Amino acid sequence: MISAETLLDIPLLSVIPAHERASIAARAADIRLQSGEWLQLEGESPSYFALLSGRIDVTKRVGDSDRSIHTYLAGESFGEVPLLLNTPSVAGFRAAEPSRAVRLDALDFRNLIENCANLREQIVRMMITRVGRLQQFAVETPVPTVTIIGRPFDVECSDVRDFLARNHVAFRWLEPDDPAVATRFPAGIGDGAYPVAAFPDGAILNAPSYREIAVRLGLQTAPVQNQVYDVVIVGAGPAGLAASVYGASEGLRTLVIERSAPGGQAGSSSRIENYLGVPAGLSGDDLSIRAWQQAKRFGAEMLSARDVMGIAPASNGDPHTVLLDDGERVAGRALVLATGVSWRTLEAVGIADLTGRGVYYGAARTEALAARGKDVFLVGGGNSAGQAAMFFANYASRVTLLVRGDSLKRSMSQYLIEQLQSKANVYVEVEREVVAASGKAHLEAIVVKNLRTNEFLTHQTEALFVLIGADAQTRMLPGDLIRDADGYVCTGREMQDFSLQVRRTWPLDRDPYMLETSVPGIFAAGDVRHGSVKRVASAVGEGSMCIAFIHRCLAAADRLAPV
Repeated sequence: MISAETLLDIPLLSVIPAHERASIAARAADIRLQSGEWLQLEGESPSYFALLSGRIDVTKRVGDSDRSIHTYLAGESFGEVPLLLNTPSVAGFRAAEPSRAVRLDALDFRNLIENCANLREQIVRMMITRVGRLQQFAVETPVPTVTIIGRPFDVECSDVRDFLARNHVAFRWLEPDDPAVATRFPAGIGDGAYPVAAFPDGAILNAPSYREIAVRLGLQTAPVQNQVYDVVIVGAGPAGLAASVYGASEGLRTLVIERSAPGGQAGSSSRIENYLGVPAGLSGDDLSIRAWQQAKRFGAEMLSARDVMGIAPASNGDPHTVLLDDGERVAGRALVLATGVSWRTLEAVGIADLTGRGVYYGAARTEALAARGKDVFLVGGGNSAGQAAMFFANYASRVTLLVRGDSLKRSMSQYLIEQLQSKANVYVEVEREVVAASGKAHLEAIVVKNLRTNEFLTHQTEALFVLIGADAQTRMLPGDLIRDADGYVCTGREMQDFSLQVRRTWPLDRDPYMLETSVPGIFAAGDVRHGSVKRVASAVGEGSMCIAFIHRCLAAADRLAPV
């Protein structure tokens, strides 16, 4: 327990009157840490600390790892920077050895500095020193940048840029005839196959796959463990990420397999403002990358740039098997299918030929700068389309949202409708349908039909973003796993609505759990599931619920296992 006498070991607090020390001690938390344990994570709500014994490393997140930038010793106090700036914690604090610290919450810290002018002056001086230290670290630690060289309207180049952006990898974009290419790469850039990816270590890859890029960047692309995982999660959208966080945090050997980038369809949302507990809103990829890092901190293995080609259900006492793109197999006692959905294609003349060359599915935020000062069109009436319109309004001179229905109110949240109305350069046209697109090297024009009057109007544009719904990604699933007519996975009692056969083939005495598929031990969560709500919050809830049911499955299996 912290006492007034304990605080005498902190030089900053030893000079204040005894009654004030006693007041601080009465409200302080006594934190004892083992070596390697976190006192505070970067990005958390901040507190003020004083170190009684041990050593605390100050860390900053750089890429996919934490880098130590300073060490606090016994007697030092710290944590005032985010409290005075009213921001989340700007650094992490981790014990370098067994340590003991005093912690004051934000309100108690403010009371401390308000009641003592001399103390306030010292704390502000320390803050200035530490801000300078952070600035120096930022200057001396440049973010590794990948250089991508390619044609502006090349599908593969667009895909690689989007892959890097969604994985929060900084990159520089150059066109082949840019003088900087010859200056920076005097020996040439390979065989002329684009895109070309040049890495900070000097490596150059021509037309690389996602996996080749991921390996070069140091992302995990192969399982580390040779044993059977407790749970294998296919897909790292909100549902898969939630399952990974809860699975790993609760001690399950957890593996996540993602073919492109964390976040799924939600990851392309430029702004999510109605997610519980985030009043200022945040982008879909920010939310996703935080969850990805959170799962890794709990010990989950996160595979990037890997495709799942098939799944073999458990049989004869063997676990479920997931077949990866290179023939590698991964075994899991339980599986969570969180493969999500992919954008539905727009059936209009010329669209297929211009996809990636002015026609894009999803928000494609990497194309924002290319849209600067231009007229941009979006197709769709849901929240994703509204968020994309708000995002591109910051770059384009005019954003036109084409909606097939007669109103946005049926498919879009009211807060987004009001935001769209507040943007002077955003125009919403209802009862409209794109029927054709044209262009040579890239998109040049679209033809829009007025569904009310049957009139056709041609618009000149270089950018069309399509967000018109999505289809389930379930082609690789085993045939005996029940799906509805659109390919969405049926779970729990819903299976009986689509097949009476489940009653005859279900091998267990118990009924399927709520999110369990027609194959025991295989669960589905998020948008891929029949009847899902198609909201980030509900997907997160389903992912976490899967883990609760998986615990029951594994416990039952362990009870039946031979000793």
